[in-house]
Amino acid sequence: MTYALFQMWSDFRQSLIRRHQFYVEQAQKRLLSQFENIEPEADRAGEVWLKERGRYFDPDRDDEGSFYEAANDVRIEFYGLLSDMRENTRLSVVAGMFHEWDKQLRGWLSREIRHWHHGDIAAAKMWSVNFDQIAELLESLGWPVRTTDYFSKLDACRRVVNVYKHGKGDSLDDLKSRYPEYLPDPFEGSGRPLSHLEYRDHTHLKVSDDQLQAFSDAIVSFWQNVPESIYDTQVAEVPDWFGKAIQKDQANRKQARKK
Repeated sequence: MTYALFQMWSDFRQSLIRRHQFYVEQAQKRLLSQFENIEPEADRAGEVWLKERGRYFDPDRDDEGSFYEAANDVRIEFYGLLSDMRENTRLSVVAGMFHEWDKQLRGWLSREIRHWHHGDIAAAKMWSVNFDQIAELLESLGWPVRTTDYFSKLDACRRVVNVYKHGKGDSLDDLKSRYPEYLPDPFEGSGRPLSHLEYRDHTHLKVSDDQLQAFSDAIVSFWQNVPESIYDTQVAEVPDWFGKAIQKDQANRKQARKK
């Protein structure tokens, strides 16, 4: 007899997609849109400084050029600070988007396992194993998810989020080797000597609006491509870590029956 191990109901699938799209749309509207005109804002900051300090300008003592130069420094600093805030805000949006997708996926897997398997260990494993192990499980269910373009985007997103969260470390090294486009050369196009990738660190991490959208599209594609039903006959061999969790639950159940 064939039975379904995992099912993705249409209403639930659409709900997941709607929630994700709402998050991205509102983040763009309420957060990222605030940084659309930072250059004029920086100009105004310089003008305000010049106006306030201009009251104390003494032509017999002060150099007019120095005043304008200082106002320009204020403008440049203001622009730089807002630019940094924009990049950090965009990265925080990416992190929130990825973590929500990750939690929704693990939650769905955990609930589906409880429908056909008795015990808590296997279901709880969904919350403790790493990203690669989750992908390994999905592929063992007959879904070659790691060969898709959208999954490679999700993998890149995960590594970007890890670097954003942890800074230097293995995550940064992984990002450099796999997805260096998220560590762009700060001097590119300026005519200055290029900064070699090996010298770039977490402070160079950057996600553009287009890259954020690509991450978002990947999440939508993932949910759209989750099989409606995954049957036991599609499973050849599960990962060792999952098989051991199943066996532990079975052993605990047998032990409980003896009491």
